[in-house]
Amino acid sequence: MSHFTRIGNVAQTQSERSLAEKIAADFRTFLDAWHSRPETYDNALDAQIHRWYTEVLTNKARQVWPPRNIPYFSPSAANADARGLYEKLRGAKRDGGGQPPYQGRWTRIGTAIGDIIQRDILFAEKHTESPRFTFERNERGEPMFEDFAKKSAILTHRGKTFALYGTGDGIMRYVAEDGSVIRVGLEVKSKQTTAAQTSDYSTRNGPKEDHVKQCVCYSLMYGTVAEPLDYYVILYVNGSKKSWQMSAEDYAKNPDIKVFGIEITNDMRREVLDRFANIVEAADAGEPPALDIGNWTFNNFKRAIASTISDEEYTQIERQVAAIQRSGLKDFEKRNYAEAFGQLTELRRETR
Repeated sequence: MSHFTRIGNVAQTQSERSLAEKIAADFRTFLDAWHSRPETYDNALDAQIHRWYTEVLTNKARQVWPPRNIPYFSPSAANADARGLYEKLRGAKRDGGGQPPYQGRWTRIGTAIGDIIQRDILFAEKHTESPRFTFERNERGEPMFEDFAKKSAILTHRGKTFALYGTGDGIMRYVAEDGSVIRVGLEVKSKQTTAAQTSDYSTRNGPKEDHVKQCVCYSLMYGTVAEPLDYYVILYVNGSKKSWQMSAEDYAKNPDIKVFGIEITNDMRREVLDRFANIVEAADAGEPPALDIGNWTFNNFKRAIASTISDEEYTQIERQVAAIQRSGLKDFEKRNYAEAFGQLTELRRETR
């Protein structure tokens, strides 16, 4: 069983759940307390944030790029379809073309939500007495998030060398009840479809596995033996609200944020590293891993896959999708599989 299927469930020990959940609960309290106050204006801090960004974005010497001649993976793609990652390592061309305008706005709004949370934490740590959470600083005194923390970490696992390249939403310092300070990572995700997306029922299975694996990658990039990064907060912020005025009962059923605390174990790190090593090994050998048609939507190499997939594998996927249509899955899940297979079929016709 994957170590990621058990996140948020009883498979974690009580002590593990207690600290991770305590951090998440304290972070929720920290945010709620700040957002319940009248808005704080601080032109000096806003100006400082802009100066930080001006410095890092205009200084070419500070730009961080993935290493040359070494395979690399982005943390956000840690749970992406292995066949798509294989095609990337083999040098396949990414899918081109545009996107529907609503998708562009959706993506930009999601990014802006993360920016708002980062700014609010900076404001809260300055204007709150003894804040429980503050951003860790880099050697220049800049907060450890986004361009100020971008990194290309080269790792070797099972004889395969590859890099993890990217940056996260933040690394914080959390002051525990006993006064000790614990490094805690922050990952912000947006929900924008319905207010119910952050309800207890909708999030009953915990954070998405994709997001947990992304945090595991960051723990490998930013954690050391001396300063481990074993705890992460995953914050879901819902851009859709039920109403401007809500009773306490309504808000309890339809909260606009959901916070999960996770402890990252060595087994979880090993599982992610094993997957990356397997993909590098497959790319070196020219032996493509099987396509996960259920992970098709955000696959960036659809055309390359369609042009190289064998007749045998295509037939296997066709049978899989047919069996799913007869299964007890929900209608929207069946539809997603059918649409993905339809796209694969159409691209296969175009590329052959």
